[in-house]
Amino acid sequence: MTSDIPSPLAETSLAAALAAAAVVLDGGMSNQLESAGHDLSDELWSARLLAELPEAVVEAHLAYFEAGADVAITSSYQATFEGFAKRGIDRAEAARLLTLSVELAREAARRARGEGVARPLWVAASVGPYGAMLADGSEYRGRYGLSVQELERFHRPRLEVLADAAPDVFALETVPDADEAEALLRAVRGLGVPAWLSYSIAGSRTRAGQPLEEAFALAADADEVIAVGVNCCAPEDVEAAVATAARVTGKPVVVYPNSGEAWDAEARAWRGRSSFLPEQVRGWQESGARLIGGCCRVGPEAITSIARTLSPA
Repeated sequence: MTSDIPSPLAETSLAAALAAAAVVLDGGMSNQLESAGHDLSDELWSARLLAELPEAVVEAHLAYFEAGADVAITSSYQATFEGFAKRGIDRAEAARLLTLSVELAREAARRARGEGVARPLWVAASVGPYGAMLADGSEYRGRYGLSVQELERFHRPRLEVLADAAPDVFALETVPDADEAEALLRAVRGLGVPAWLSYSIAGSRTRAGQPLEEAFALAADADEVIAVGVNCCAPEDVEAAVATAARVTGKPVVVYPNSGEAWDAEARAWRGRSSFLPEQVRGWQESGARLIGGCCRVGPEAITSIARTLSPA
């Protein structure tokens, strides 16, 4: 069953839009929520607010639309049946919260339009890696000890729920391991929702150590995949990865790196200094990037700079 809430988004598909121009993604959900005073020191991370304070999620999405983002990535990155179960949330309520993540992004789009935003707006349903559910930093390592089939069985149920909410696209994001990418590509088949696939990388390899050429090649012939690229990585690793993804897959490239700071999983805190420079965006675009934004620690101000850089005017 498809959600009966009418989409307030663009009539043009995201895939069609990418053929004409670059599209601006939003920035980090967690840092935007934290800047608004919300405590995310929880294994569910921003997904906790789906249950406890959904209006805060709408406001975070709206801040990015107002900053110039064309796409809102939902707060479902760490939302899984297994993760919610650890908090005593049953499957029916977990499914409701997954659906709600899409509806909240739609509500932000409606409000943005009510405030005069006339450009097309889209919603990407975030699907984080298995390691995000573990909340122990393994999303930056991969190699969980699970088979491709086991990972597919983990991802498919929440993908089905998110598909029923009718997002414009799946964001299969922060994938550290080519084996998990293979599982996700299997899991999205037949759901009727296009997807982008983005790896978390270190240099020219996935976080699990596989060469990017091999990792990107998995998506080259996947009809469901409209873009391939990287996210939640250091800004300095982006340009070479963009060129590789474009060459290997022939598809539009998606990029949204972190600020350049490093995540300390034990302390659950970011360390170091930002190295994200919006002026780098033009080089990414020239190398083949068409979906461009920011991930952790990249806020609305940086998204405004990206939107201005990519503007054809």
